Amino acid sequence: MNVVTTWLLCKYERWKQDTLSQSDFRPSVSILKLSLMAVFVGVMAAFVAYVLYRMIGLVTNLAFRQQFSFAFVAPGLHASVWAIVLAPLVGGLLVGLMARYGSDRIRGHGIPEALEAILFRKSKMMVKVAILKPLSAAIAIGTGGPFGAEGPIIMTGGAMGSLFGQMFYLTSMERRTLLVAGACAGMAATFGTPIAATLLAVELLLFELRPRSTIPVAIACFVADALRMWLLGPGALFPLATTFEVGLPTFGLAAVCGFLAGLLATLLTALVYRVEDAFHRLPVHWMWWPLIGAVAVSVGGVIDPQTLGVGYDVIDRLLTGQLAGTAILVFMLVKSLMWVIYLGSGTSGGVLAPLLSLGAGLGGLEAMVFPGPDPLLWPLLSMGAMLAGVMRLPFTSIMFALELTHNASALPVLLVSCTTAYGVSVFLMKRSILTEKIARRGLDIFREYTVDRLEHTAVREVMTTAMVTVPGELSVRELAERYFGADQQYRAFPVVDADGGLLNVVNRQDVQRWLKEDPSGSARLADVVGREPVVALPDESCQSVAVRAAVEKLERIPVVGPDRRTLLGMVTRYDLLKPYTHYHNEEKVRERFFGNGKSAANGDDGR
Repeated sequence: MNVVTTWLLCKYERWKQDTLSQSDFRPSVSILKLSLMAVFVGVMAAFVAYVLYRMIGLVTNLAFRQQFSFAFVAPGLHASVWAIVLAPLVGGLLVGLMARYGSDRIRGHGIPEALEAILFRKSKMMVKVAILKPLSAAIAIGTGGPFGAEGPIIMTGGAMGSLFGQMFYLTSMERRTLLVAGACAGMAATFGTPIAATLLAVELLLFELRPRSTIPVAIACFVADALRMWLLGPGALFPLATTFEVGLPTFGLAAVCGFLAGLLATLLTALVYRVEDAFHRLPVHWMWWPLIGAVAVSVGGVIDPQTLGVGYDVIDRLLTGQLAGTAILVFMLVKSLMWVIYLGSGTSGGVLAPLLSLGAGLGGLEAMVFPGPDPLLWPLLSMGAMLAGVMRLPFTSIMFALELTHNASALPVLLVSCTTAYGVSVFLMKRSILTEKIARRGLDIFREYTVDRLEHTAVREVMTTAMVTVPGELSVRELAERYFGADQQYRAFPVVDADGGLLNVVNRQDVQRWLKEDPSGSARLADVVGREPVVALPDESCQSVAVRAAVEKLERIPVVGPDRRTLLGMVTRYDLLKPYTHYHNEEKVRERFFGNGKSAANGDDGR
């Protein structure tokens, strides 16, 4: 029976090695498991979005109209001055109390908290956060806070995915996939943008581009979007039924549009954290900060009531040209100050909707100056560019603008404006509004995707095949004298049996320990080395073997055949780092092939 089992295991290992060595990716059965779980996560995220929307509607109607209704209405419409002044103050006070006596993780717009859970807390989120975050957001937004519902929904959906994953035996990476699936499905259910939500996962939350994570996330997003049709209504959120004629001059103006959006994005991000720093200097407990920040909302609401709340109706009017001139300028100034001050105070609310409105407002002002037959084009371009500049998600922003309006005719110039804004933001700001808060907590996020040389280099390409083996029949004393004397050639030696099969690897520390236990050193190596060596297979990646070496605290690992006995070579920690020589050649060495002969020089990495 043991012979049959060993034969089957060898066949399986050979099939696995052949499959992986011929594949672009490393598929796993866990993809199917996570995809099925993602369906349930998408359903939960859709209902979270629905419940939060209705909660915001209820709070808005109670605060500004003193009526019990779940309808989603504009806060400033037909509201009294007293309601506009008092409602934000009450909301700020309640959010501060909930953060102080509930959980301070409900503060902020949600995405940085999701990032922190993914990277630094093994993708675990608390039940308390999943309950308090949407409740606090409904209070903050429903009482006039100039925020969107998407940030809290993203965090709450992520919490639901994380909690669902914690019910099963999953790895941290698998929980991450479910957390991200819930977060992005919440965004898809909010805006009806499943493709942009999936891109958000790729550009921001997953920190990898692999089938094991992108497939479940995409499934959750499309499930949530499908349910949105019945829960929140079908169709585009901001339908724009016009066809834009894009000519060569339009591309140049789109670049200018992106440049201005990048400058505004940089300014707003800097102001948010300047205001946050100012709140930290106040001689009062942070519980009171949302109440103080809400004063700006009350004043702004009196000046321009349409700046209160989510503002989807205002975004629609900006995109369709129903607001112009001084009305746009007043709206942008008031909305910007309200948003910057209230968000900097640490209240609960999202950033996407305010950025959409401010970007569309900037485009409305540009439409008054830019020439051309399509004045509605610039609010659309600026809206996407503002997202790309503030959040540093260029492709998500492009697809987001496309799915929000269902207008594909602006796609080429959206690429220009969003890429330009993204470039301006990268050059002017060290971090985005999403990562700055995490960095201020002493945690760093590296968002560049590169090919991991260790992962894509097989051990057989770096292992050493010239080895000196030690027979297992040798005694410990003979081993010490013949192999670990003054002229020691290697730091460790593989021990083999009479048939050449690997028994284990022995080093000087092992010899010293054995001689301390038995000074005579008469014991045979075959009797003391043990029979379960840590080994590597030739087609394994250097990354997986390097991780194994780190976990087992080994400096070298023997490489064996599929039967796990035939010794093929040895790989050291230095060998496992050899693939990084390609990094130096590709990133540091500059070469010229045309001109006065081939030449090369070392330089910086050009980033």
